[in-house]
Amino acid sequence: MKEQLARDMKEALKSHDKVRLQTIRMVLASIKNAEIEKRRLLNDDEMVSIIQREIKLRKEALEQFARGGREDLVRQTQAEIGVLEKYLPDQLSEEELLGVIRDTIREVGAQSTRDVGKVMAALMPKIRGRADGKRANQLVVELLR
Repeated sequence: MKEQLARDMKEALKSHDKVRLQTIRMVLASIKNAEIEKRRLLNDDEMVSIIQREIKLRKEALEQFARGGREDLVRQTQAEIGVLEKYLPDQLSEEELLGVIRDTIREVGAQSTRDVGKVMAALMPKIRGRADGKRANQLVVELLR
């Protein structure tokens, strides 16, 4: 993934795509900082987590910009989110996510909302990078009620 980001950064530089270039540079910097912190190279799953965190930060900023009436920053942030989402694995649809959750509930033998922790512990490795954990948690709670 890191090589892909580096290639895309060079391509953005050649095509004078400022938003894409700036966004990829920020992600590569975040990855480099995480590698320095962990004192090892990151695997693709860890890089996906960093990209998801960057998207989450931008979505939070997007709300603030919209409330502040800064349409220019809203457009730029949406463009950055679009660039970052291209590096995520294919996302699960709502139906696919529900199917994985139901299977996991059966696997762990969950009966009530007290078992949400067990279900989430078994579920997260299956959906990491392919679905929002917060949404998955909401669905687990609804299904266990």
